[in-house]
This record gives sequence, structure tokens and C-alpha cells, in this order.
Amino acid sequence: MTLPAAAARPLGVAIAGLGFGEKVHLPALQACATTEPVALWHPRADRLESACRAAGLPGQTDFGALLADPAVEAVVIATPPEPRFELARQALLAGKHLMLEKPVALSATEAEELQRLALAQRLTVAVDFEYRAVPLFQQLADLLRSGVLGELVLVKLDWLMGSRADATRPWSWYSQATAGGGVLGALGTHAFDLLHWLVGPTRNLRAQLSTAIAERPLPDGEGRMGTVDAEDIALVQLELQGADGRMVPAQLSLASVTRQGRGCWLELYGREATAVLGSDNQADYVHGFNLWLARGGEPLRRLEPDPDLAFRRTWEDGRIAPVARLHGWWSDAVRERRPMVPGLAEGVVSQRCCDRARQD
Repeated sequence: MTLPAAAARPLGVAIAGLGFGEKVHLPALQACATTEPVALWHPRADRLESACRAAGLPGQTDFGALLADPAVEAVVIATPPEPRFELARQALLAGKHLMLEKPVALSATEAEELQRLALAQRLTVAVDFEYRAVPLFQQLADLLRSGVLGELVLVKLDWLMGSRADATRPWSWYSQATAGGGVLGALGTHAFDLLHWLVGPTRNLRAQLSTAIAERPLPDGEGRMGTVDAEDIALVQLELQGADGRMVPAQLSLASVTRQGRGCWLELYGREATAVLGSDNQADYVHGFNLWLARGGEPLRRLEPDPDLAFRRTWEDGRIAPVARLHGWWSDAVRERRPMVPGLAEGVVSQRCCDRARQD
């Protein structure tokens, strides 16, 4: 079948935000055969100029001018969380498809508004829940669907990182709850999506949040301290509704201030078998994972990675390969005019869990 010209050409994508956007989304878009980066946006002209020069791309400090560019069919919004909702709203009103970083907004109410607007505009919105695109996580999902574990009796996810264990790390938006900072937005959004994808939706949730480092030095270099009110530890008890309708108890421990923390470890205990997926790699939250399985009374044994799920190419930064895979899924969904998974539906339910945890 001959594809229409619009479907045959790569999706023209602009990137808004030059932290994760420049480090991960830009090389991922360049590597994906069905996407093409066409422009960059940043509010600071000096920061934008250096990024454009390095990438060989045009740039805009005026977001409205970026959206008016006919070469821009879609926008990756990889800014800090606070401006994300308004930028996404403007882009949807301008008829642009979106790839949103998480959290997609500061509240589920804002995320739901974006979902309604995307549906009304008939636009495809992806959310960067990249663990759905990591081979060993996909292999675990296949394992669960096969039923080898039997009826699940307990799920446990520990995600204990030390990225902010140094109390001299400067105060930033991450330190502010109202700006979308905290470990729930950084790790919890991924964690809730993983549990929903692998097991089922959250039906009950109770949380205990705390802030271990209550002050950080302000970045002005004058020795003043800024108050930290965003959580850096979150302990969450959940009930997940499994595919068979049964409630599965789950425990989630998140931290960004645990020196030599154990990393990311997901344990699934079933009546017939146990599966463990984990990595202690603090430097790269995609590289370093292994998957183990124990049937009956056998000890855990490491499973070989499924070659059919492997990335065609990898980078030193492990985040690029799964994000490139997501860009491929997204551009296919755009061209085929169908919803994207993971998209705003998944982003909304993850954000509802974050909101509920903060209400406890």
C-alpha cells in the first residue's frame, strides 16, 4: 500500500526545554526514522543560541512564533513542571501533537483539562513513561501476561536514589512543591505508571511523605539558605486491582536522599513463582537492570534478555534508546490518527495517585 505523502515523511518536531530535551529527546528524535527535530525553544536567548549552534537547528524564544512555524507538526515539552501545562495548552490550541514529560501538569485537574482539549482537537499526545519501552520491563510484562507467577499476592517496589543526598546541592524548582518538585513527580509518576501497566489500577492508597533535607543553599552564592517544602521521601501503601479483579497489596518506597541507596527493585510474588527486576546503578536509571525468576521452591535464576525486545542501538546515556522507541510509537500513532499509549489517559491516573499521596 502506498502511504500518503504526509504519512511517508518524518514527523517535524520542536523541542521546548533544553535540559532533558537537549540531552535525551534531541538525539532520540535524530535516531528515530519517523521523526525529525526541526526547531528548539527556550525563554533565554543565550541558552537557546548555544543549543541551536550545537544542533544546527533554528530556535525561538517566542513560543507563539514557534507554534506558527508550519514545519512544526508536534512539540516535545521537556521544561520544568510549572510552565508545562500552559505551554501544552497553547500547543494543543495551535493544532500541534505533543510528547509531554512527566509529571504532565501540577495536578490531575490540569492533566484532565489537557486530555479534554486533546480529544476535542483530535490530537495525539504521548507521555514519556519510558520504562514501558525498556526491553527487560517489556519482558517482565510478557512474563506476567503468561500467568507463570499465578495469582499475585504481594508487589513491592523500592526506588531509593542518592541524587539529592548531598545537602550542599543548591536549592531549585525541585525544592518547591508548588513548582512540581519532589520525589513523587520525579520517580512516583513513573512508579505508579509501572504498577498500573504491569498489575492494574490503584483502588486504595495511603502515603507518608517527609523532607529529610529541609534547607538548601540558594544558587546566588551569597550563603543564604532556601526552604525545601517538597518531599524527598515517600512511603506508599496501595491496593492494585489485578487482571482477574482481585485486589493485590503493594508497597512503594521512594527516596532521592538515600546515600548508597539500593536503586530500583521491583518484586512480584505470586502463588506459583516470584519475579524480581532490579538495578543498583545510581548513575543511569535504564542501564544495569537484570530480571530473575523463581518457580516453586527453586532459587532465583537470572533470565537471559529476550533478543526480540532488544534495542537496535544503544547510547552511553541509557535513557536515549527507550525515548527513541517511544518517539517511534508516537509518530506512528500521529500518522495513523489513533491514541497513543502511554498517553494522557495514563498520565492522568498517575497524577491522581500523586495528588492523593500529597493529601494524606
